Amino acid sequence: MSSSRIVLTGATGFIGSAVLTELLRQNAAEPGTVREHIRAVGRRPPSPAGSACAWREADLAKPSTLRGVCEGADVLLHLAASLSSEAAECEAVNIDGTAALMEEAARAGVGRIIQLSTAAVYGPGPHHGIAVNDIPPAPLSAASRSRLAGESHALAASAIVLRPPLVTGPGDRWVVPALAELLERVPALWDGGRARLSLVDVADLARLVVGLGRAPHPGGGTIHHAGHPQPVRTGDLLAALARHGLLPTVTDPLPWPECLRQFRATSGRMSERQFSLLARDHWYRSEEVWHVAGASPGPGPLHRLGAAAPFYRSALRLRSG
Repeated sequence: MSSSRIVLTGATGFIGSAVLTELLRQNAAEPGTVREHIRAVGRRPPSPAGSACAWREADLAKPSTLRGVCEGADVLLHLAASLSSEAAECEAVNIDGTAALMEEAARAGVGRIIQLSTAAVYGPGPHHGIAVNDIPPAPLSAASRSRLAGESHALAASAIVLRPPLVTGPGDRWVVPALAELLERVPALWDGGRARLSLVDVADLARLVVGLGRAPHPGGGTIHHAGHPQPVRTGDLLAALARHGLLPTVTDPLPWPECLRQFRATSGRMSERQFSLLARDHWYRSEEVWHVAGASPGPGPLHRLGAAAPFYRSALRLRSG
C-alpha cells in the first residue's frame, strides 16, 4: 500500500481513524514519504496523525468542495458517513455526497474504491448466518436508508462495498455502553445468552480495509459482510466483559418474553429494537471478504477486549458519571 496514492474520507471517525493508523503503521518503513501517499479528506484534519499525512478540506454535504480531491490517486477509501437522525442531512452526505465523490474518482481515474456501509441495512432480525442477498434490505433509520442508497453509487463505480456488523474496540461508544445499560435494566442472561452476534474489532476491520485496498485483484462492484467469520454468543461476550471488570457478572438465564417484560418496565436510552439487536441472533457470513483481502481475521473480538479494556473503563466511567 505504501507505493499507492490513497485518498481517505472519514479519517476522524471511529473506523476511519483506525484505518489511518493502520496506513501509517504500514508506511512507517518509509519515513519522509507518507505525506505524498495518504490524503485525508474531510471538514477537519485528523489528529494526532494529521501531521503525518496530507489533508484536503472538503465537505460531502457540499459536493462542489470535492472537486479535485481524488486527483492523482490510485485508491479511494470512502469511510465517511452521516449517522444523524435527520433524513435531509443523511441524504446530503450519504447519497449525494457519495455520488459526487464517485464522480470525482471516475474523473481522476482511481483504480480501486472501497466504501464502508453497514449491516444495519438489513433492518430488524433475527438474522441467522445470512449471506449477502439472502434477504432483501429493510433499513429502518434515516442513516441506514441513505447508506443503502449510497451503495448504488459506489457499486456503479465498481467499488467494493463493506457491510460491517457490530464494531468493538477503542473508540466504540455504542456496543459496550449499550450492553451496560441493558444489563442494568435486565440483569440476566438474555434468552439464556444463546444469541449469536457478528462482531469485529476495529483494528481488525482496519486491516481488512487496508488489505482490500492493496489486494491485486479485489473484484469491484461487489458487496461483502465485514465481520469476523466466527459469530460470538451473547453470553460469551458478557462473560468476557465481566472478566475484564467492565460489566457485572450475570449467570441466571431469563426467557426472552420475560426479558422484554422487564425491559419495558424500565426506562433508558436503548430502544426495544436495539435490545433485540444485542440479545437475539444477528450474524452474517463474512468468510469470503478475508480471502479477497488476503488477510487473516485474527483471533476474534473477544480476544481483543483486553487491549480495549482501558478505553472502555474510561468510557463507562463517563457514562455513569
